[in-house]
Amino acid sequence: MREKPQGRSSIPGAAVAVRAAAAAAAVLTVAAGLGVRSAAGGEVAEYAGDALYTVLIHTLVVVLVPRVRPLTAAGVALAFSWAVELAQLTGLPAELSRHSTAARLVLGSTFNAPDLLWYAVGAALAWAVHAGLASPRSPARC
Repeated sequence: MREKPQGRSSIPGAAVAVRAAAAAAAVLTVAAGLGVRSAAGGEVAEYAGDALYTVLIHTLVVVLVPRVRPLTAAGVALAFSWAVELAQLTGLPAELSRHSTAARLVLGSTFNAPDLLWYAVGAALAWAVHAGLASPRSPARC
């Protein structure tokens, strides 16, 4: 059994750069969400927040799996967002939200059918940006 040389990362440099860029994108996404919340109100803030929620999930998927294809990351983000929204039909997220601000931010509390569309908009936006940033020669193009 060979030992790994000291001082070398087991993650290739490209993966580290992708993770760093995705983490920065996650921070920017949260900032955009907070900015929309403070600058706009009503449905604009609500639906922009829904789309940005899915964008944030997409960026976190890329942080965890830097070589993920843009379409796969968008699909995972959309599926997660829809699962959270559909879970709101059970009442469990509402109950958890009563006891925890973090649960309220992550899980929401009340099902709203139009949110499903706005999650898809966020997934499409995240896919478009991710695919546009991927190298044309990269297998992560789509």
